[in-house]
Amino acid sequence: MGIDQPFHSKYLATDFFSCVKSTTMIFEVLQVIKEEVNGYFEGNPVSLDNIATIDSDTGDGNNGAGDIILSLLNMQEEVTLKNVPNSYINGTKVTYKNPKIYLNLYILFSANSNTYEESLKSISKIIEFFQAKKVFTQDNTSYDRDLEGMEKLKNFKFNVDFFTPSFEELNYIWGTLGGKQYPSLIYKVSVLEIERNVTAKEGPVIIEVNNILKRN
Repeated sequence: MGIDQPFHSKYLATDFFSCVKSTTMIFEVLQVIKEEVNGYFEGNPVSLDNIATIDSDTGDGNNGAGDIILSLLNMQEEVTLKNVPNSYINGTKVTYKNPKIYLNLYILFSANSNTYEESLKSISKIIEFFQAKKVFTQDNTSYDRDLEGMEKLKNFKFNVDFFTPSFEELNYIWGTLGGKQYPSLIYKVSVLEIERNVTAKEGPVIIEVNNILKRN
């Protein structure tokens, strides 16, 4: 990301490739990450909230936000998977669907503790957590399966990697979010697979025998 291609034009609202399969994945993924990071702290300090709405003058945020705010910063389609065919054969019939959408998410952890020192400690602890765990699956992850909206989350796998914007990009990000900068971290989550269960069209299976096309 150079100066000729700033963060806001390339990365704000992004990449991925281990797939979470569901119809509504963004909330579920952030909820899983929130619960996993909270499990590494005491007192569940991480809340899923919009950092742009937090009032830093109060020290402890508003809207019930915690000392660490997890926000969705941006999404970007994974263009390398954009044209992957989406069809399957059932007996003598082929079902075609529109291509799936593969997304990368950029998520932001902002520390909003009562003191700057405590915020820095929180940031360090988040780095520790993701240094030890970068891959999340249904087998190695603990989350509240009874929470509303989480019942659709079955088999999943996604990666979380540290992302470092340039100073220019960082300035743009916080300017967009209200101008007040918090001790923070950005991570890239990849890859989410989103698909609505709607058939585009159906047709017969086409086979080739002795260079002659035949329909079943």
